[in-house]
Amino acid sequence: MASSKEYLEFILDGCSGLSARAMMGEYVLYYGGKVVGGVYDNRLLLKPTPSATALLPDAPRELPYEGAKPMLLVEDVEDRDLLVKLFDAMYEELPEPKKKKQIIAR
Repeated sequence: MASSKEYLEFILDGCSGLSARAMMGEYVLYYGGKVVGGVYDNRLLLKPTPSATALLPDAPRELPYEGAKPMLLVEDVEDRDLLVKLFDAMYEELPEPKKKKQIIAR
């Protein structure tokens, strides 16, 4: 089941600095240009960074899709303060985005 545009908009409306890119019916979430997680089957799943795990100690780990690594399920997506706290804390722990190679046509 693909995620709905309405659910994605609900998540995005809760936090400035959060953006998304569609990928095969689901959405990858970016915070400050870094991948923090995604919306999969209308579930908010985050990378299990040390700070996210500390802020969500009882969060179940779920697979976004078959063959993927487990991610943290955010069950209370209406707690906007928690979401902002999560994304801010995770930002420092995530790697910088890779620079895209420039292709020169000949």
